[in-house]
Amino acid sequence: MIDNKKVLFSGMQATGNLTLGNYLGALKNWVKLSDEYECFYSVVDLHSITVRQDPAEFRQKAKNLLALYIAAGLDPEKNCIYYQSHVSGHAELSWILSCFTYMGELNRMTQFKDKSAKHADNINAGLFTYPVLMAADILLYQTDVVPVGIDQLQHLELTRDIAQRFNSVYGDVFTIPEPFIGKTGAKIMSLQDPSKKMSKSDENPNASIYLTDDRDTIIRKFKRAVTDSMAQVKHNEEQPGVSNLIEIYSACTGKSFEDVEKEFDGKGYGDFKLAVGETVADILAPLQSRHADILKDKAYLDGIVKNNAEKAQYFSNKTLRKVQKKVGFNEKIR
Repeated sequence: MIDNKKVLFSGMQATGNLTLGNYLGALKNWVKLSDEYECFYSVVDLHSITVRQDPAEFRQKAKNLLALYIAAGLDPEKNCIYYQSHVSGHAELSWILSCFTYMGELNRMTQFKDKSAKHADNINAGLFTYPVLMAADILLYQTDVVPVGIDQLQHLELTRDIAQRFNSVYGDVFTIPEPFIGKTGAKIMSLQDPSKKMSKSDENPNASIYLTDDRDTIIRKFKRAVTDSMAQVKHNEEQPGVSNLIEIYSACTGKSFEDVEKEFDGKGYGDFKLAVGETVADILAPLQSRHADILKDKAYLDGIVKNNAEKAQYFSNKTLRKVQKKVGFNEKIR
């Protein structure tokens, strides 16, 4: 709790290009939550190096992501927007928490299994202990609420287990975080395979809408989106491709699924897909323009990076010092 507001933490990796799924499932919700919570939004660059990165390209991607946070509507005066690597407490707390995490728990993490399959030539220890760093990210700020997708609930459950285990030994040190799952747009699926989540690492470029895609590209991708032979715009399990498009259109317009179905009753898939594509392009155009302007203003961006890193460091130090004292470390002479 900070200034009588509950604390919210979330972050994204500085790899790949953010997709429409990232925007509708996370960024758009983050903006809505800014008034209600004290928010910490991190560019989680420490997590990103479990996979080898080109240094210059990686730095630019991290900067692009931080600028996208702001372009999407996150006010850097109201929210703490920062690079994870600029706050040493993340790594320090992660080591301590790793001593309160069991191998069996980490073995059960489905993301480790998935990433190990994708990167069989680089199954490193960081990939295995990744969830502990994620727990440190959350617990470092005494987080009350974490916006998560359904596929991330397992990691949050582990975070809760670690916090409760630590608290059972040392008292009420950590706040036990709760999940926040947005009702609309929580899980946007691939345009080419609606059984899979839309991903920034998908090998098929037509499967995902990237936030930096131009208007023509966006509309072309939607025109190629997988549908079916039923020739009706209905939201149901038998029509996963069409249902995904309805969810995207609903999230962008605020219309209910029923209203979308009525709007396109009797119309063909061509008209429907064009309408979804144009709507998405209209929504992303101002975001893209703001993003370009922010990246051009180096002094503005540098000021945000410096000020928010100091803010994050201040609040993280409060927790870290308390934890260090509890486990028996000698206090620093200041």
